[in-house]
Amino acid sequence: MILVINTGSSSIKIAVFERSSLQVLAEGLAQRLGEAEADLSWLIAGNKHEQQLLQATHQSAMAVMLDVLFSKLNQSAIIAVGHRVVHGGELFVAPTVLDDLSITAIEGLSHLAPLHNPSNVIGIKAGIAALPAVPHVAVFDTAFHQTMPSKASIYAVPYAWYEDYGVRRYGFHGTSHHYVGLQAAKLLNVAFENCKLITVHLGNGCSATAIKNGKSVDTTMGLTPLSGLVMGTRSGDIDPGIFSFVASQTGQSLGSITNTLNRKSGLLGISGKSNDMRTLLAASADGDERACLAVEIFCYDLAKTLAGLAVSLGQVDAIIFTGGIGEHAALVREKTLMQLAILGVQIDAENNQHHGENSGGYISAKDSKVAALVVPTHEEKMIASYVCQVLN
Repeated sequence: MILVINTGSSSIKIAVFERSSLQVLAEGLAQRLGEAEADLSWLIAGNKHEQQLLQATHQSAMAVMLDVLFSKLNQSAIIAVGHRVVHGGELFVAPTVLDDLSITAIEGLSHLAPLHNPSNVIGIKAGIAALPAVPHVAVFDTAFHQTMPSKASIYAVPYAWYEDYGVRRYGFHGTSHHYVGLQAAKLLNVAFENCKLITVHLGNGCSATAIKNGKSVDTTMGLTPLSGLVMGTRSGDIDPGIFSFVASQTGQSLGSITNTLNRKSGLLGISGKSNDMRTLLAASADGDERACLAVEIFCYDLAKTLAGLAVSLGQVDAIIFTGGIGEHAALVREKTLMQLAILGVQIDAENNQHHGENSGGYISAKDSKVAALVVPTHEEKMIASYVCQVLN
């Protein structure tokens, strides 16, 4: 069995997979860590387990999760552990077997992902402590995007910033983009290495990636996950002059402004109501003007960005939607694709309304020049696949 640990800034996901088939044997989620409402849920061999965690830290939640798991499944059957790590910088370009040196290097990259890499390391150390005799493999969100050419990854700033500080576009959600790209190629009945795809991961965090012949050639997130598309609470791309302007008007520090752009902007900032697309779509239908504006900006910005990513591909075989919004918000997909007639996309309204569930994932019309698909993502399964590749 392969154990996968995915430690986020306020949550931990754990999954166990059968090695040969990658069948899911167990899935657990601890969420709202650090809050009074923190809780844990497990689904193991068809049986549910739920409990409160009462302001649990990452360390205490991880200990409880592994105790529950190993009370249900044979610990000695775990042959390897995969760990999600958000930022690998330029040091890590592929799944990496962990040792003291690589863990120290991951910790050293925490300045690039201060909300995530420290939490990822907690998961790594807890996993190694629980299973010290098996290989542990780090899988990096940024690694899939290391194939981007310099023209897509280098910013138009003094080149010394890149040489001295590593300032460049790294991209994120790489595991998700890679997974849904592979699944879309199967649906298209074309080899992944021969596809030209745009994958669109839409959740509270959002990003889109251009995949050409199996490789990422451009993506929307940059040095940090703040840039790119409009997101739940993140602004996405803005005029960098806004920083100094707001500072001069309000006296806020750079850190305070950055925090606002990360946690109080995006859909939440525009609507003043929520960062949850479901809430905003319902409020928009009831006539809430700012909720409606938030949805319109989200879809317009997304459509404009997808059209831009097409430049790096020359032609587009398919646009693939995934993530919580991408998989379940039919109206968001419709509003976005209706603005992409320039690419030759035509939507099938009925299939889109059913999220492609009755049409093999397809939500585009039969005569559409570019296919549009809904493909559920499964980052933990992709991580398990990477671990199997390393073992082999």
